[in-house]
Amino acid sequence: MTKDTDAQTIAWLDQEDRMVTEIVRRHGWALQYVGGEEESPPFAYTIGLFGLGHPELVVFGLDYSSAAGLLNGLGAKVRENEDILPGQILPFEGTDTRVRADVLPNPGQVLFAANRFYQRPDEASVPAFQLTWDVDGVFPGEAGYSKPEWLQPKPGEFRA
Repeated sequence: MTKDTDAQTIAWLDQEDRMVTEIVRRHGWALQYVGGEEESPPFAYTIGLFGLGHPELVVFGLDYSSAAGLLNGLGAKVRENEDILPGQILPFEGTDTRVRADVLPNPGQVLFAANRFYQRPDEASVPAFQLTWDVDGVFPGEAGYSKPEWLQPKPGEFRA
């Protein structure tokens, strides 16, 4: 926020902060979903896993329901003290899809709501892992990947 932020925006952000805080207290984490447009993918991320001693998780290119299913399923594993590690390949529960966890090198340019929740400036962002999903066993950047490359940017290439 800047000194030029209007009162209505401040009130809305305060309301959002209260809602996120209540969800994190109740469930251990909350989700933030950002819809995409044209060649900018939708993405979703957790807010609260950092408070459980784990990096936040972010996924690109999925609709809200799919992203929520993936992030909530993995969030439950984190809450049960199962760490997700960089380079790890995980099942996307309930599907034939796999996901790979990679360190997100620029979390401060993506996780605005998580940094707001933890009152951290973007340059001292909470850490995050980017989850990349496969299509028929093929990950982005591999021969035979059938989706547009922009749908799942390489870790560090996307800026919100």
